[in-house]
Amino acid sequence: MELAFAAPFGLVVGSFLNVVAYRVPRGESIVTPASRCPGCDTPIKPWDNIPLLSWIFLRGRCRSCSTRISARYPLVELVTGLLFAGIVLSRGVRNDDLVVLLPFAATLIAVADIDLEHRIVPNKILLPMAVYGIAASAVVRTDMLPELLIAGGAAFTFLLLAALIHPAGMGMGDVKLAGVMGLYLGASIAPALLVAFLSGSVVGIAVMLRHGAQGRKRGVPFAPFLALGGVVALFAGTQLVHLYIHHFL
Repeated sequence: MELAFAAPFGLVVGSFLNVVAYRVPRGESIVTPASRCPGCDTPIKPWDNIPLLSWIFLRGRCRSCSTRISARYPLVELVTGLLFAGIVLSRGVRNDDLVVLLPFAATLIAVADIDLEHRIVPNKILLPMAVYGIAASAVVRTDMLPELLIAGGAAFTFLLLAALIHPAGMGMGDVKLAGVMGLYLGASIAPALLVAFLSGSVVGIAVMLRHGAQGRKRGVPFAPFLALGGVVALFAGTQLVHLYIHHFL
């Protein structure tokens, strides 16, 4: 029952995230106009806009002009569906925290997608999510609110120092994203940042090894690694924090 609810809902949200990722960096409205083919500007029919399935049936091309549709779109929908299903299955469909955690998960996917293509993390996404995170947590996670505020401030400060020390490796968008993540994750922001830095370092080293001296000049967007750390924290953050406390403190 939980999977039957969460996965399709996640697919629909993933379809909306594709709209967000395409339009927000371009300064366009995410509400109007209706979805159109970027090749021929033809409005997409409802039956050609079914998450995941339409892309498969259309073989990844526009029905009107045969323009190729990037596989990134169904991938975002699939990842969102799986992530939503995993969160609901792990927390329970009646858990009040879902009104906080599901929008947070969607935000991670959107900013990772945008940063991969445009190398930016838009304030138009981060600011509303910061406000929503505080407001929603004040209602459904009241006892956690001090911890969340401290975690948000600490994560923001930590990455701000990293950006000041090494400006080429960290942008202010990443700094603000870390702060927003802290507002949702609380103490679990610590393992989230650890995963982000470890995975980012591994990929950065791989890029340098592959491209030699030129690899040092290649910027690697950091928001996808922060998003990965956020996902890990959603499922295992509390356990990792407890593990650290019991074995190292």
